[in-house]
Amino acid sequence: MAEPRKIRIGVEMMEPFEGLTWAETARDLEDSGFSTMFAPDHLDEGFGPITAMATAAAATTSLHVATAVFAADFRHPAVLARELASIDLLSQGRLEVGIGAGYQVNDYNSSGVTMNVPKVRVDRMIEHVKVLKGLFGDEPFSFAGEHYTINELNGTPKPFTPGGPPIFVAGGGKRMLRFAARHANIIGVNPALSSSLDRAQSLPDALPNAIDEKFTWIRDAAGERFDQIEFHAWLKVAKVTADAHTEAEKLTGQYGTTTDEILASPVILIGSVDEILERLHERRERWGYSYYTIQQPAVDEFREVVRRLA
Repeated sequence: MAEPRKIRIGVEMMEPFEGLTWAETARDLEDSGFSTMFAPDHLDEGFGPITAMATAAAATTSLHVATAVFAADFRHPAVLARELASIDLLSQGRLEVGIGAGYQVNDYNSSGVTMNVPKVRVDRMIEHVKVLKGLFGDEPFSFAGEHYTINELNGTPKPFTPGGPPIFVAGGGKRMLRFAARHANIIGVNPALSSSLDRAQSLPDALPNAIDEKFTWIRDAAGERFDQIEFHAWLKVAKVTADAHTEAEKLTGQYGTTTDEILASPVILIGSVDEILERLHERRERWGYSYYTIQQPAVDEFREVVRRLA
């Protein structure tokens, strides 16, 4: 039996910590033991993710950088592949490539980019990933799809990571997760969310029984490569507290369930440091989750959790 994966925690960052530059903030996260600095890809928050990742990588030596996540609709994969390969090469392999189908309605409405129905967005994202992976390879690459056509393009520069940086696909629907099971190195197993307008309705899809079903889809599609996949949870709620049940009680109306079910959800992490560590190990045992992302406001209270994990 393979050794359990080391549990690691990243942070989605919107801005530098107060009194620090972006580079200094990246070094602070690295020094505290956080695994990854994530940059969002929304038009109304955070820095441009390519510049944010490159700056953070240049300022550190072990911190990974990633997007949470690139919306495939916003950039042509032939152009994006070159930027990503450059960051991977210059950081000596510390890039993770988060790719999604796009879901934030405001991004589309404010930019004028057409927001197609979910099937079309997922179709485009699937082609996007295939083109990225092809251009990370050693040979000239061609592709003829419904959304992208590539003609004998030799992707340059070549990434530092053989075969290209890890592809990170997050989703909650069956089609997205089955694709990720066959093609992604890291899978974010989340509630199904076809657009940002569906957030409230998606909450019950984060409860344990729904997550069990998602992992059944992944296992069936992944086959022998299942054990090679790293599983990730984007934490909707992350809080260190001595009274986990009181905090969970605040969420029962939204989720329509008990506090015990809420505390067991992999997208919620509430409790004392000891309770949080126990929950992390339970989730790794039950589902295989070993990688989590917290939001910037939770960093200080999670520093001790990260220190204990190390």
